Amino acid sequence: MSSPATAFLTEPIPQDGKKRKGVGKVLYQVRTVFKRGTRTKKGAAGPTGPTAAVITSDPVAPAAPTALEYENATRIPRIQIHEERAKKLGARFGLEIKPSEWHSSEGDVLRVEKSVRMRIHRECHRCHSAFGAGNECPGCQHKRCKKCTRNPVKHTEEERQAIREKREALIRRNKQLGPIIPSYDYSENIVLKRPRKAAQDLVYKGKPRMRVRRHCHECNSLISGNAKEARVCNNCGHRRCDDCPRDPDGKKKYPYGYPNDAPGQAFKGVYACHECRRKFPANTEDGTECRNCSHKKCSDCPRVKPKKVDPEPDPEIMEALRARMEALKTVES
Repeated sequence: MSSPATAFLTEPIPQDGKKRKGVGKVLYQVRTVFKRGTRTKKGAAGPTGPTAAVITSDPVAPAAPTALEYENATRIPRIQIHEERAKKLGARFGLEIKPSEWHSSEGDVLRVEKSVRMRIHRECHRCHSAFGAGNECPGCQHKRCKKCTRNPVKHTEEERQAIREKREALIRRNKQLGPIIPSYDYSENIVLKRPRKAAQDLVYKGKPRMRVRRHCHECNSLISGNAKEARVCNNCGHRRCDDCPRDPDGKKKYPYGYPNDAPGQAFKGVYACHECRRKFPANTEDGTECRNCSHKKCSDCPRVKPKKVDPEPDPEIMEALRARMEALKTVES
């Protein structure tokens, strides 16, 4: 039902198909409005049959909430997901991201908690081809067996415990010897004090550390830590080896060579017998007999992995210490 104001806005089309103009047009519009008002009053006298049926019908029951499509799924707000991602990106790249400006944060999402899984690769011990989803080698059709290489290697419980302890010790060491990050936050009031005369000064006292420098033995250039390629001289392209000098020298702590160094010409490393695991002297040539099993050094004898070794005590110092202890026992008796 339209109001009289609406009737004036829409121009009715006359039944005879002629377009009215002037006073006739106005009179025709007024007559049309009066006819519509009469028809409306007659229609409002009482409800019709279909209308009464709609009013007396039963109310529609509310729809039941839909169940989750995935098992063990929890419903969390979408804004929480975006906040976690923005926090990780900000911590990694030093950016300030607002989740509201990134994506739409309305509604909820489903999150399924899953355990951490590791992808295991296996290699055929015959043709060294990688296995696919099945147990048959795609190269030689050999069925996977215990001789086939597994990556990562399966560790025993003792090895896993040793790895955990090593990781914890490394975390503690990195925490103690962590870099000193300068802070440029001057929001708090900084109180300047003179050094105390009677007591010790309030300064940072950590474990002393020494900067180690390596020089290339071919061009005598410094091998910097931020080189284009790791452990490679920027001047001549020589890869760092055991012959490159170290400042300060650490041959006593690293008698088998420095870690991550290539074998040099002057120092070729320390090798061990592959039968009895006894170490050969440094720079031993092939064919030298082992002192323990008389095995001659061959190409199968592996090189001892360069690592830090605690130096053995000086026998002269130990003998002087033993004599001093004996003298103390004689005086007490």
